[in-house]
Amino acid sequence: MNSEGFLVLDRINEVTMMCSREHPIYEQISSFSIALYVLGHFKCADLMSFEDVEADEAARILKEAFLPIPADQLPANYNICESNERYLLVLGDPAFPEHFAVLTDTKNAKPYFSKLKFFGSGFDSLKELEDEFLGKDGVERGEIHYFKKISSRPLAAENLGKIYTFRSDGSYAVFEDESQMPMKEEASVSN
Repeated sequence: MNSEGFLVLDRINEVTMMCSREHPIYEQISSFSIALYVLGHFKCADLMSFEDVEADEAARILKEAFLPIPADQLPANYNICESNERYLLVLGDPAFPEHFAVLTDTKNAKPYFSKLKFFGSGFDSLKELEDEFLGKDGVERGEIHYFKKISSRPLAAENLGKIYTFRSDGSYAVFEDESQMPMKEEASVSN
């Protein structure tokens, strides 16, 4: 299990404890929030550290952070704890989604983790999700979509905008990009 897989498993356990099916204490938390939290989309300490995601924001996040893929491109032997890839099942029109479910383990009879409207969070089969959502709230048969999370950029690539130079006398300078840096004296001398 890789380190991100361990964190995903920890988040699933946290959600499961907070939203048990017998006592759905956190009914106001959407399936969008649960799925995105499990995938690590939010940079927060725990499930209750962010505001709930509504359908319009979920559609925006889906467009910005995920790529649509056909169902046949889902890996046959996938386990979220062992893979660096993240997959999301979306029920409804992606521009107006009804439900998000995280693909967790294709070898399991219930490979999707999500929060159902009335039963709290847990693992479900595709058939159970179809029975729960298709034909209700305007969700039609063909509105089952799969998305792959776009890999996040390395931290170094995000912070390339500023260059800090420190001198031995304790002074320093901050440059917004490489073109603002003063040229070295050796480089500025022409032959």
